Amino acid sequence: MLRGDLEQELGRRVAAAVGSAFDVEITADEALIRPTTPERPADYQSNAAMSLARRLGRPSPEVGAAVVEHLDLGDMIESARAEGPGFVNLTLRREWLEAQVRGLSRDERAGVAVTGSPRRVVIDYSSPNAAKEMHVGHLRSTIIGDSLHRLLAFRGHVVIPQNHLGDWGTPFGMLVEQLVDEGEAEGGELLLSDPNAFYRSARFKFDTDPAFAERARLRVVALQGGDPATMALWREVVDRTEQYLQRVYGLMGVLLTPADSCGESFYNPMLPEVASELEERGLAEVSGGALVAFPPGFTGRDDQPVPLMVRKSDGGYTYDTTDLAAIRYRARDLRADDILYVVGAPQHLHFEMIFAMARLAGWLPEGRRAEHVSFGQVLGADGKLLRTRSGDSIRLIEVLEEAVERAAAVVAERSELPEEERARVAWAVGVGAVKYADLSGDRIKDYVFDWDRMLAMDGNTSVYLQYANARVRSVVRRAGAPPSPDAPIVLEDAAERALALKLVQFATAVEATVAHLQPHRMCTYLYETAVAFSTFYERCSILGAETPELRASRLTLCEVTSRVLVLGLNLLGIEAPDRL
Repeated sequence: MLRGDLEQELGRRVAAAVGSAFDVEITADEALIRPTTPERPADYQSNAAMSLARRLGRPSPEVGAAVVEHLDLGDMIESARAEGPGFVNLTLRREWLEAQVRGLSRDERAGVAVTGSPRRVVIDYSSPNAAKEMHVGHLRSTIIGDSLHRLLAFRGHVVIPQNHLGDWGTPFGMLVEQLVDEGEAEGGELLLSDPNAFYRSARFKFDTDPAFAERARLRVVALQGGDPATMALWREVVDRTEQYLQRVYGLMGVLLTPADSCGESFYNPMLPEVASELEERGLAEVSGGALVAFPPGFTGRDDQPVPLMVRKSDGGYTYDTTDLAAIRYRARDLRADDILYVVGAPQHLHFEMIFAMARLAGWLPEGRRAEHVSFGQVLGADGKLLRTRSGDSIRLIEVLEEAVERAAAVVAERSELPEEERARVAWAVGVGAVKYADLSGDRIKDYVFDWDRMLAMDGNTSVYLQYANARVRSVVRRAGAPPSPDAPIVLEDAAERALALKLVQFATAVEATVAHLQPHRMCTYLYETAVAFSTFYERCSILGAETPELRASRLTLCEVTSRVLVLGLNLLGIEAPDRL
């Protein structure tokens, strides 16, 4: 069985043929292998001849013909034809496909190889603020980051999640003093149940009660000075926030734990050292009493250079300094090969400047990279940012609870599940619908939050995929005993072959999703697989197949389809119930 990317394997064969025909080296990627559309007679197409024609000074049809002539078909490729302006069309051998499906039926990883070159990957995602509710603005970072965490770990990379919690700064003097006024027991409970209420109360008192405001300012001084009593109260605020966050993360089904939190407070002791290092190395300069850095290539109005504020004129530090300290720590101490920041698109310039400074400072030597995994915004039906009618941010926990409630109604209407199973299935359907709606579109684009579309039983939704898997599991249950692992695979019908071809493309889908950090590629693949199964289900009798051998073969196709759907959805952080 092929373990890994089918497109890469075909690309290697075409690249070898190019080398034999023209004594020219190209990579598997440069072979430009792409799957064809279902109505085409071939399975894959290489467009390498067109790009090589100019380089070789020969007509592209002639180049394509020479590639075909030197191509090693082996037991994998049935036919190779040069057509049109030099397209090399490849059709896979039926026997090879049958052997691949048989191999997939025995492989829990569904053909995905563990990378032979694992990297240490730090992923910065979610990043809420202490003593505040998570709101819908945290949705995308958390969902996208969690899916990339799962995908990279599945490929065998060492993933180090970092939840950059906003847990330091002047507001914490106000919050600590509020905890004193409320009493640790009552205040702590309010932080756990309704962080926004706690914060609003503190803010109101700070704005209206001069005595409280003065005590809050003194708390800031005590906090910055490391006063033990104040630090203990601050720790209580942060710990209660962590407990609240775990409740939300548990409802979302994401992997983040308290051990992954590395808040602004963690980097606070490092800030003077970072500032001194940049100044001593000539990478930052004093301007107007402040210490600023000007990474080259970043200009604003009138082509004036844009600075990073390393240290303010009053001696205080900024978010710029904290992010510089964070990237230095992640590169030096965590020894990250890749540092991914799953943060909204408006922060792009900021992170590009941080990355540029990290490279100048030598914290990111060649071979290591930092990347801003940006994303668009969540919009309401009016095309504006999704908010409550009063203009406030929508609490994330309310979105998730409503998703589960709406899904429960869908499940109750369409399912005969026992009562005890419905709650679990409703959670899988509701939370899965919210996640999939986010992940199924190109992350860089905004998307409109639409309950009806999210929970639709047809189209490219998680409910459709979950229902497809439930249908597969129903067929397998009705079959009784599972097919023998030694049962031969027989791909007689075109729908069987089309489904088999989609199943062997799973490793390619995983690789493309990881390479581009674009979860929508996995969503598209899973949807196409579910559609291929639906066609197969309608055209091919499974339990009533003409022969026992054909019945066993089709049941194996069902089993592999379920494995791929369940595994693929799990890599997106979505569960696929056996019954729906």
